[in-house]
Amino acid sequence: MNLLNFISQYPDEESCILKFKETREQIGIKCDNCGSEEHKWLERRIEFECKGCGKRISLKNGTIMEGSHLPFKYWFVAIHLLTSTKKSFSALELQRQLGHNRYEPIWQMLHKLRETMGKRDDRYQLTEIIELDDGFFTTITQDKEKGKPLKRGKGSQRKSKVVVLVESKPLDQEKTKRGKLRKVGYLKMIVVDDLKGTTIKEIVNKHIKNGSVIDSDDSNSYNILRELDVEHYAKLIPKEKVNEMLPWVHIAISNAKRLLLDIHHDIDPDYLQNYLNEFCYKFNRRYFGEKLFDRLLAACITDIN
Repeated sequence: MNLLNFISQYPDEESCILKFKETREQIGIKCDNCGSEEHKWLERRIEFECKGCGKRISLKNGTIMEGSHLPFKYWFVAIHLLTSTKKSFSALELQRQLGHNRYEPIWQMLHKLRETMGKRDDRYQLTEIIELDDGFFTTITQDKEKGKPLKRGKGSQRKSKVVVLVESKPLDQEKTKRGKLRKVGYLKMIVVDDLKGTTIKEIVNKHIKNGSVIDSDDSNSYNILRELDVEHYAKLIPKEKVNEMLPWVHIAISNAKRLLLDIHHDIDPDYLQNYLNEFCYKFNRRYFGEKLFDRLLAACITDIN
């Protein structure tokens, strides 16, 4: 939804509480004491009361908002900004817009939302034809690496390794767009400590359905994929042909790097996965439109483990 629609639907804290309550009731509330799913709403206390045993459940209890002292309006604004913008929003800018006096709670809120995005995408496996490659994203050096001479290239302490998987489907020749022979589907980006064969095997086993086709370069790390139930086609790809032979994976890497460079600065490698979660989540739901707000709001309730 656009900004004007958001303001009209959620003008104050009360309207945000009501929407969150309705979403929880639609999903269902189960008492962890007696297992009953029948509850009554205590408006003044902003709690549910179990009709079976009388136990009270806070509206935030069991959601990613549990333990947060930020108002519901803050969470709704953050969800709106993350789902309505093609790029992203920094915690510092959101703090300014909200007029909040502390940075840390706003930063934590945004990262909880990005973690939720990643958990929701973890539910799905890729299929059809998958382009597989790795990317190296610039991050700040860890304390243990500070003061040491910086290595060059892929082994640099300022580079974090990311395995990138892009699902695509073949297109008829007359339907090709911008010279692409495939229609892009879902995208996954996974931060890893290394690019060894065992690491690649574990990722493919978890995120790709059996029987799928994998296209990649001829890196030795991918030889282990022969042990899995997938069709793997390794190609010797000259540098000048990379964007042609693995088009979508390199577009995804390029776009993600540009977004992080434009919005976020000095990314800690420990939190790179969260930023990539947001990029992939929005890319995978690029046609959802106004539904994206409600989808993420529901995920804040269901995807907490």
